[in-house]
Amino acid sequence: MANGSGRPLSPHLQVYKLPLTAVMSITHRITGVGLAVGTLLLVWWLVAAAAGPEAFARAQGFIGSFFGLLLMFGWSAALYYHLCNGVRHLVWDAGKSFELTDADRNNKVVLGAAAVLTVLTWIVGLAVW
Repeated sequence: MANGSGRPLSPHLQVYKLPLTAVMSITHRITGVGLAVGTLLLVWWLVAAAAGPEAFARAQGFIGSFFGLLLMFGWSAALYYHLCNGVRHLVWDAGKSFELTDADRNNKVVLGAAAVLTVLTWIVGLAVW
């Protein structure tokens, strides 16, 4: 493909399909930012607990609402994804699992482990609650 100058055009996201490993790398960075932002919600909850019963009731009411629980679910999913993918990066740092078949298998392991850990956490959390 060439433009008016005869030079080839670089592929862009509308043409080029990113491999799953690249998508997971981008997602790892996004979840890192999301964890930092989501941690502010937990800090607010802890500060409210120290500030007194009225502040705590307000924070608890928000976190216990549907929207608050949805945010907490997303935060916990991001936490487990970031953790599992971080372990995969540690394996790579050790110089292992660079083959494409290993990378493809590890992609699936990371996604599966993050999903299972998130669901198990919420099953146990809601059962205790």
